[in-house]
Amino acid sequence: MTVHKKALIITYYWPPAGGPGVQRWLKFVKYLPEFNIDPVVFIPENPNYPIIDETLLNEVPLDVTIIKRPILEPYKLASLFSKKKSKTISKGIITDVKKQSLLEKIMLFIRGNFFIPDARVGWVKPSVNFLLDYIKNEQIETIITTGPPHSLHLIGKQLKEQLGVKWIADFRDPWTQIGYHKQLKLTKSSELKHKTLEREVLNSSDQIIVTSFTTKKEFQLLTKQPIEVITNGYDVESLNSVTLDSKFSIAHIGSLLSKRNPRVLWRVLSDLVNEYNDFSNDFQLNFIGLLSKDVLKSIQIHNLSKYCNEIGYVSHKEALMFQKKSQVLLLIEINSEETNCIIPGKLFEYMVSNRPIIALGPKASDVETIIKETNTGNYFYYDDYQSLKTVILKHYKDFQAKNLQSHPIGLQKYSRKSLTKQLADLI
Repeated sequence: MTVHKKALIITYYWPPAGGPGVQRWLKFVKYLPEFNIDPVVFIPENPNYPIIDETLLNEVPLDVTIIKRPILEPYKLASLFSKKKSKTISKGIITDVKKQSLLEKIMLFIRGNFFIPDARVGWVKPSVNFLLDYIKNEQIETIITTGPPHSLHLIGKQLKEQLGVKWIADFRDPWTQIGYHKQLKLTKSSELKHKTLEREVLNSSDQIIVTSFTTKKEFQLLTKQPIEVITNGYDVESLNSVTLDSKFSIAHIGSLLSKRNPRVLWRVLSDLVNEYNDFSNDFQLNFIGLLSKDVLKSIQIHNLSKYCNEIGYVSHKEALMFQKKSQVLLLIEINSEETNCIIPGKLFEYMVSNRPIIALGPKASDVETIIKETNTGNYFYYDDYQSLKTVILKHYKDFQAKNLQSHPIGLQKYSRKSLTKQLADLI
C-alpha cells in the first residue's frame, strides 16, 4: 500500500482570486495527489482580492481539504479614503513619483513602514496559534508558504521554530529586490527590518523555491540553504476549437501599465501602417486587460487608436481563447535590470498557443532565455527598432500566405504536471 504524505500549503491567493499567482498553487494542488502527496490548503476566510475570477473556483479539486481563518485587512480600511489607490497599491502598482498625490504618498509611507513586510502581517500570529495544534493533530510532515505576501513566510518561520516541521518557502516574486519595494518610502530602519526578515526566512527554511534563475542567483548571496527553480507553467486546458482572427491581430493579454510602454513598438507599427497599404487594412491591436492612460496616450500620438481594440479584464478561460485565436502575442516587461527575474505566468500559456511571441524587455532577462531555448518567438530590447520592424513584417507576410505559426521545442518540462513532480521530489 502506497503511503501518502500530508503537505500543508499556506497561501493568501486562492480562487475566486484571479491572476497567475493563484494558478500556480491551484495547479500544484491539482496534481500533487498523483505523486502520493495529499495537500491541505490554508487560506484567509475574508480576503481583500484586487482581482476576482469566479471561473477558477471550478478548478478547485472537490476532495481537497481547505481551512479558512479570519484575516484583518488594512486595505479595506484604506479603501475608505481611496478605493482606487488602495486597490492599485495592493497589486504593487505605484504611480510615478512626479504624479503621486499627497494621499498616495501618505498611503505608501504607511504601507511601507507600519506594515512590515506587508499589509497581511496581522494574519501571522492568529495563523500560527491555530496551526500549531492542527499540524500536531493531523500529523503534517511538511509545510509550504508562498509569497507575496511575504508575511506568510513568517508563519512558516514560527511554525518551524516551534514544531521543527519541514518548511519549504516558495517565492513567486523577490522580496527586497522587487521593483516596487524602492517606491514604498521606507525609512532606513524599515529597510533594515525588511532585509533582516528576508535573511531570517531564507536561512531558517529547509528548502527555498523560486520562479526564476535570476532570483536564485540573488538569494544565493544571502543564504547557503538549497534553492530550486520551479517556474510557472502551462496546463492542458480543454477549449472548444478556436478559429484564428481574420485580421492580422497582435494581442497583449494582461495589464499594460505606464512603465510597460514600449514606444519603439508603437513607432514600428505606425511606420508599417504608413508604408504598407495592405498592412494598414489587415492590422488590429488587441488589449485584453488593464491599459494605462500613458500607454493609450502613446498609441494616440502614433495614430494607432483606430486599430486599437480595448477588451478589458476577462476570465482566465477567456484569456486562453484570445491567446489561441490571435495571430501574434505580445509580452512586454519594464525596461529595467530589476525586472530580469520576472517571468510572467502567461509566457508559458503563450508558448503552447502555437502563436509566435514578440517580447520586449531588458537585456539578459530570464524571459529572453526561455523564449530562445523553446523557439517560441523573438525577444527585443527597447532600442531594437529595425529588427523589430523586420520580424513583424515577416510575420505579416506569413499571415498573408496563411502559414503563420510558431515552431516550439522542449516545452514538456514547463507542463504543470512536470513541475509538480519537481515539487513533489522536494516534499
